[in-house]
Amino acid sequence: MLLIMIIIIIVILAGFKFYYSLSSGMCTCDARMDGKVVIVTGANTGIGYETARELAQRGARVILACRSAQKGIAAVDSIRTATGNTDVVFKQLDLCSLRSVRIFAEDILNTESKLDVLINNAGTGILDNSLTEDNIPIEAQVNHFAPFLLTVSLLPLIKKSAPSRIINVSSLMHKFGKIDLNKFHKQAKNSFEHRRVYSNTKLANILFTNKLSKDLKGTGVTANSVHPGVVSTDIFRDKYAITKYLIRLLFKTPLQGAQTSIYLAVSPELKETTGKYFVDCCKARTSASGQDADLANKLWDLSCQVVNSEKKDL
Repeated sequence: MLLIMIIIIIVILAGFKFYYSLSSGMCTCDARMDGKVVIVTGANTGIGYETARELAQRGARVILACRSAQKGIAAVDSIRTATGNTDVVFKQLDLCSLRSVRIFAEDILNTESKLDVLINNAGTGILDNSLTEDNIPIEAQVNHFAPFLLTVSLLPLIKKSAPSRIINVSSLMHKFGKIDLNKFHKQAKNSFEHRRVYSNTKLANILFTNKLSKDLKGTGVTANSVHPGVVSTDIFRDKYAITKYLIRLLFKTPLQGAQTSIYLAVSPELKETTGKYFVDCCKARTSASGQDADLANKLWDLSCQVVNSEKKDL
């Protein structure tokens, strides 16, 4: 009886895996990226790595923005070897430190003459309620406040490089998010609040994207968000071993998860598409909260306050 149950479970899991392999939208666009400059955060592993590798394969200058120098340099070497593109570089960026974000942005502004695509890919799903050195909850800072600061800091170069693109990696989990502006930037008081932090930050990604798209209208800069799918990545590196095994068995591969980000970065047909949410290389609907313009405006003001940015107007 136990053997039969095990076989049934294996068949069901295999069916899920087969379904994902068929339903994962793949980027079929073969557009080159020669002469383009791209930044991909969290590019040393997972979706970010596969995104960076594909864009390097298409001829872009790719900047891997990662926290770990060792892993970042190893990823650069791997991508250079795989693609033959030597214009792939590592620059250190620790999203747990707003100081690191500012140093990174200043370096980019001083050394790069253009920035065609910014992909805010890095994120965390760790169940850690601790605070960063900036006194902000880790998930809130890594998933929203640091990418917010990075983006607004790089906007002068992005606008100068128009037509250019900003791509924010969000998640289907945003549909479970509910942002309380009095609590969003503060440490969760209980386990119930903390379990919702990830979804709240992913909703913040959607709201930030929509606010950007409206404020940048007419500049030639587009901003879109992405749900990469349920992907087996290092975002779950701190989970239990059995959880990680099931994730690898059931979820999309990082290469499959990278497809929509790649599509948004390279597709000529999306040159003027902005303020949209994409799943499997297709436009999709966000939650009603994701379309709340008033909430987006208030979140923008809060974000400026939290990161001490004066760039309230674009």
